[in-house]
Amino acid sequence: MRRISAVIVAHNEEKKIEDCLRSLDFVDEIVVVLDKCNDQTEEIARKFSDKIIKGSWKIEGARRNVALASATGEWILEIDADERISPELKTEILATIKNSKPCGFFVPVANYIGSRWVKYGWLRTLGVLKRQTLTYYGLKLYNEDKEIHPTFILRGKIKSLKNPIIHLVDDDVSDLIARFNRYTTWKANDMISKGKIRGGFLRLVITFKLRFFKSLVVKKGYKEGLLGVLIAFLSGLYPLVSYLKAISK
Repeated sequence: MRRISAVIVAHNEEKKIEDCLRSLDFVDEIVVVLDKCNDQTEEIARKFSDKIIKGSWKIEGARRNVALASATGEWILEIDADERISPELKTEILATIKNSKPCGFFVPVANYIGSRWVKYGWLRTLGVLKRQTLTYYGLKLYNEDKEIHPTFILRGKIKSLKNPIIHLVDDDVSDLIARFNRYTTWKANDMISKGKIRGGFLRLVITFKLRFFKSLVVKKGYKEGLLGVLIAFLSGLYPLVSYLKAISK
């Protein structure tokens, strides 16, 4: 069997990281990168791995590159502390890498708010439905230009797996709104650092309407009822709130 490294980047995840680590019982190495942690995350992580890297990074791509560079496995599985590998996905990963040449894989993502699997309505700014998370060593490099949602370069083909990662994205609606607040702050910082603060009343109103429609109708958020309406509303507000935060700094 080819060797697998799992890499996790975490900031104060004492409530969620243990179950994540338990779901990685099939990998050969776990690398945990701790970003400005001041809770019990390190103590919990050391129960499962002795490869702990501590530091402070402002740019998400930079800390993810540290994690990738620290892994020694032929295949690297990237996972966050609020994610879990299901038994079905574990079986699929092990079967897939036996005969796969160097490449990358997209993996579906099942986003949960509390105990509810929210299947519809997500735009990338708030939740993704697939993520490139399994990669042959040395093929992937993140761009270090954004505080959140970094892009990456991957040399080679990207294929797809069928079974989803379980993503406990928010504990409840309050947590969803708090995450929206964090994300728009980081987006505002990116806009400032790049000098790309785009506003204009008409432009922002049109953008809101388009994003709201895309989330609620195109992405079928209406199937989630009132929760889908809320997700669509936050998706529409994302550029507007980010802009207002950027010009107020």
